Amino acid sequence: MKNVLPQLAALALGAACAALLLGMWVSDRDSAQRLREARAAAAPAEERANRSLDAAAAAGPLDALALSPEMLAALQQLMTRADSRAREAILTFKDDAGYRRFLARANEAGLVILDRLDGLRHARVGYDTLSALERELRQHAGDYATISANYTMGIPPPPPKEARDTANLVGFANRALDYLGATGDRSAWGRGVTIAVIDTGIMPDPTFGDGRVRYYDLGFGVAAGQGAEDGHGTAVAAVAAGAANDAPGIAPGANLLSLRVTDATGTSDLFTVSRAILAATDSGAKVINISLGGYATSATLDAAIDYATSRGCVIVAAAGNDQAAQLAWPAADPRVVSVGAVDALGQQVTFSNSGPQLSLTAPGFEVQTAWLGARRALVDGTSVSAPFVSGAVAAVLSQDPSLTAQQAARVVMQTASEAGLPGSDPDFGHGILNVGLALNRRNPAYADTAIASQYYDPATKQMNIVVQNRGAQPVAGLWLDINTAGTVNSQLLSPLASGETAVVKVPVDPAMISSASPLRIATELRNPLGLNDRNRTNNRRASTLTAPGK
Repeated sequence: MKNVLPQLAALALGAACAALLLGMWVSDRDSAQRLREARAAAAPAEERANRSLDAAAAAGPLDALALSPEMLAALQQLMTRADSRAREAILTFKDDAGYRRFLARANEAGLVILDRLDGLRHARVGYDTLSALERELRQHAGDYATISANYTMGIPPPPPKEARDTANLVGFANRALDYLGATGDRSAWGRGVTIAVIDTGIMPDPTFGDGRVRYYDLGFGVAAGQGAEDGHGTAVAAVAAGAANDAPGIAPGANLLSLRVTDATGTSDLFTVSRAILAATDSGAKVINISLGGYATSATLDAAIDYATSRGCVIVAAAGNDQAAQLAWPAADPRVVSVGAVDALGQQVTFSNSGPQLSLTAPGFEVQTAWLGARRALVDGTSVSAPFVSGAVAAVLSQDPSLTAQQAARVVMQTASEAGLPGSDPDFGHGILNVGLALNRRNPAYADTAIASQYYDPATKQMNIVVQNRGAQPVAGLWLDINTAGTVNSQLLSPLASGETAVVKVPVDPAMISSASPLRIATELRNPLGLNDRNRTNNRRASTLTAPGK
């Protein structure tokens, strides 16, 4: 919610030295730089820095070589990061034979197998001393594909209110579904579709009724804890598929699969989340919601995402709440539908992460939903934005079972309401979720024209007004009235196809902006006669331009 989770990113690096090349997943530039420096000190291995383990194996007898002190120091820094499970590693193997050999010798090598993904040849291991891990890697490097720390994922405490500017943000309360066009009888939306919620666990609540929630125990039990943020999973599930009027969801007809991935401290880890993705896929979920993440990744998460998506699942994930110009993992993965947050005015919420991979935005500020003890709460964050999209994908799938989950996700993105700059952009992705158009895209009576956004471009000294046809059929005969400081100019727009936008550019005299009085530009969209516009409130906008420093 407004806290989503600490998150973890990484790139695959071949950690070469005179002894060994390990495919390492490094989580930040500082760590990558340390590895580069260590490899440079290990000449002549520098030229092999980014080769695969296969190339390293061809260089000589690996078991006779030793990790350089620099490489061992870099390895220790990576494996002892504060955002990873202490004395744990994730090991991946090139082939089944190498994996089986490791399983047979692990205990003797001083490594404890904590968890396994046999189908992927990935193992989560614990060790008492790093030397045991180093010795295993040195002696059997030819078996390995990658090594990674087991990075943690968890729900951080809410940021202080004074840490972000909320003065101009408007909350949704219990009006988010109306904002998204999810109105009328929704009882069948999502029917026949299972949404997996990988989170803190879903607790019983009247909004879920009876028999709609299944549970999968990953080792943490199925009941949520009683910590301050343990209602997170219940809130997320209600947004996706709640049926009660005071905690409504997009797809109340959908089934839910609860996979608790957090321990007693509210912390999860990359391996557990990856295993949950596999379990959700094998349990028949077509939509997998992950409202948590981090700023590091690994080969294990990569393989889990590939496993799910190659089997027809759609993963929807929260972009993150750090006001960062990058997305958290797994949202940062291009195979994942990543979701940012907007308020009730369609503004990007201050804390919402941005990035070129962002797919969509959805309500994420003061959204009313379920919490522990059958209570209701107002929650913030991209955590709550993501399940709106998960529910929308499930609703489209139930409406048209001939679609695959990926095709349903594309429908949801293609029918999004334009926001911000025209086209896909880092702040809004393809736009703001528009459930009404997604479910009525073939309904010829569904009409909605809108002024999507208007913004001033100081480089061209123009106000740009973005108009969108958010209806199901083409519209001709639209007029745009532009009132600039009391002077009205009207323009006839070219016909717009469903979902299409037009940008009207209005020159602005800089002298008017630099004057003592702010410049107000108000716009209104006039529909052709006979068009029954379902939402006339989005046909007007106003902007005020002031001189810098005013």
